[in-house]
Amino acid sequence: MATRIQVVFDCADPGKQAAFWAETLHYETEAQPNGTTGPSDWAAVDDPAGLAPRLYFQRVPEGKVAKNRMHLDLDVGGGSAVSMDERKARIVAEVARLKALGASDHRGAIEEDGEFWVRMNDPEDNEFCVQ
Repeated sequence: MATRIQVVFDCADPGKQAAFWAETLHYETEAQPNGTTGPSDWAAVDDPAGLAPRLYFQRVPEGKVAKNRMHLDLDVGGGSAVSMDERKARIVAEVARLKALGASDHRGAIEEDGEFWVRMNDPEDNEFCVQ
């Protein structure tokens, strides 16, 4: 049996990060315990189907100072079963949706070795790719 994982992000604003990633991944935001409201030291989002990893956001005092050593790839293009034109259209549409949610795209689209993706940053500057 495989070990389930959660992906943990250090951040300044757990609630804001959780809201962004819940919308990005079509996840649900977990309720705080005992009906706690307002800013918290943590927030989490989960796949409603229970298949994909939970994302956990924990407040830390220091800011991000270097490139991530790990990042998420969001696979929205459909892979090699879909034509390159269709993959590009899906990826471009998703990039536009994510920018409206607060993501940024500093590098633009990349196409090499038969692949197409866009390197983006979440609201706290963590890198991720849309492919």
